[in-house]
Amino acid sequence: MTDKTSRFQPIMGRRGFNRLLLGSAAGLAAPALIGRGAMAATDLSAYTSADIDWKQFKGTTLQLSGATHPWSSAIQPLLPQFTELTGIEVRADFQSEAEFLTSLPIRLGSGAAVPDVFMFLSYGQGIGAGWLEPLNAHYKDTGLTDTKWYDEEDLLGAAAGFPVWSNGERYAFPITTEAQIMFYSTEALHASGKPVPKTFEELYDTAVALKSNSEAGIAMRAKAASSATAASMGFLFSYGGRMVDDKGKVAFQSEEGIKALDMYGKMLRDAGPLGVGSYDWYEVLNDFTQGAAAIATDSSNFATTIGDRKKSRLAGKTTFSSLVSDGVHPSTPYMSCWQACINSKSRNKKAAFLFMLWATSKPTAALTSAAGLATTRSSAWKSDAFRKAFGAEAAGAALHSLSTADVTRSKEILFHPQAPMIFDAFAVATNEIVTSGTSAKDALTRAADRANRSIR
Repeated sequence: MTDKTSRFQPIMGRRGFNRLLLGSAAGLAAPALIGRGAMAATDLSAYTSADIDWKQFKGTTLQLSGATHPWSSAIQPLLPQFTELTGIEVRADFQSEAEFLTSLPIRLGSGAAVPDVFMFLSYGQGIGAGWLEPLNAHYKDTGLTDTKWYDEEDLLGAAAGFPVWSNGERYAFPITTEAQIMFYSTEALHASGKPVPKTFEELYDTAVALKSNSEAGIAMRAKAASSATAASMGFLFSYGGRMVDDKGKVAFQSEEGIKALDMYGKMLRDAGPLGVGSYDWYEVLNDFTQGAAAIATDSSNFATTIGDRKKSRLAGKTTFSSLVSDGVHPSTPYMSCWQACINSKSRNKKAAFLFMLWATSKPTAALTSAAGLATTRSSAWKSDAFRKAFGAEAAGAALHSLSTADVTRSKEILFHPQAPMIFDAFAVATNEIVTSGTSAKDALTRAADRANRSIR
């Protein structure tokens, strides 16, 4: 009989995360190990080999909600395959990230039974509110899970431990791994005669030098919205700062935080695009791919779009690198794993679990990674198809950023029960610093005071 005892062990410390992640990253030097990377969408043999009754919930309809994102773009074309395999229909509803993140808490807070499955980031808020279905019991259910087939040891270290709560319970499936990296127009950088920057001061000087009447020197998020904080948090972490302290109180107003956001604001005021105060990731990506910004820093998941000749003027003309440092502290980019959760009020929890098992499995990761998705699977990152779609240099930069990211610092804010409120406060302060020239000390101190008075 197949041994279905889960080998998953919670990994909570930074060293443990980075050790496992580096182990997975090192495997990239080895030849590709996936034999089914080019598998057609109708070939179900990679799934039927599992000791799972895929048809046990035939006739069920699941509601899937999420943000417009590389994962949603990669998984949606494969939904008919899942229906063919299981007899379960999946109705997908994907919105812009801002719309989705605003509407989802309202729906979940009302106690609605749908969506059954949803993309999620505010882990601590969701667990505290009772919105998320605990998953450990489902993993142990031998009628649902073939752990040998699912092969959790294939997960990147950061992804494997990211959804684990402090009590060892899991409430989510990690669906992507992404970290902050740098993007440079190779032509603009070459024309300037400047090397790839290593520090924030060098980045500032380069961005100012590259700014022209037709092109911003650098584009980064600065919108006063919680979705617009990824890049500025990378600055904060790389100056040695934290979003919250060990007691759960806001800490971004520290000396390190003030230095980081002072640089962030100065860089965008002196070298950023017009109207940057309204920039979320959509605007950053659009400016860079259309040649309206010479430099950008944001999610490694941008690499697929940047390399797409149908969408990007910078395809084949981009230099990718890790985030720079302040010259004192190590470069510490922001990282996260978008996760998918099951609604605790869903009437189809087991069918939803089966869907997520399929969606995050090795054969599905082989298919989505071939479309350029940065999945959570080490085997997918090794594949030639992924490296061709994502770009070898971009993949190297992303894995380096994932290996140098401090997972603890990212998790301590993402898992905070009041993360949305803290993100909002940080975003508003960042926007003030960028757009009005308010000092970083004043803006961050006021924002932290307001947030800390609201923290329970």
